[in-house]
Amino acid sequence: MITNISIVSVFVTDIDESKKFYTDVLGFDEKDDITLGDGYRWCTVAHPSQPEISVHLTVPGPPFSPELVEAMKRAQDDGGLNGLGLDVDDCQRTYEQLRGKGVEFLQPPSQRPYGTEAVCRDNSGNWIVLVQHPGKPTAATDLD
Repeated sequence: MITNISIVSVFVTDIDESKKFYTDVLGFDEKDDITLGDGYRWCTVAHPSQPEISVHLTVPGPPFSPELVEAMKRAQDDGGLNGLGLDVDDCQRTYEQLRGKGVEFLQPPSQRPYGTEAVCRDNSGNWIVLVQHPGKPTAATDLD
């Protein structure tokens, strides 16, 4: 029986730079960074509130075919790969903090049927969706 999600992969253009982005900018923790046979690198990060879910940062390559690798790299260049969906406690505040760190946003915080959403890119061009769910108090409200 499947009990939970443990690993998700995000294709990046540079593992070192992406690890810095996910740890220094988004606040994730480094988990694993191991080079295996044939130079394959296993690098994972995790959010401190969900250490059981590893985000595997990897570049397109084997075992994918050369044609698929090239197509993936073209999609990366075009900013056409999805990344992660992340819950936030205050979408507007998170948007402002990340913009202050130089994160590129495709969409500022906007109301949606499922909450307040902002869309940004990681440093490899992957889309990251930030969502504050309805009824979840903002950090500012928590202080009142």
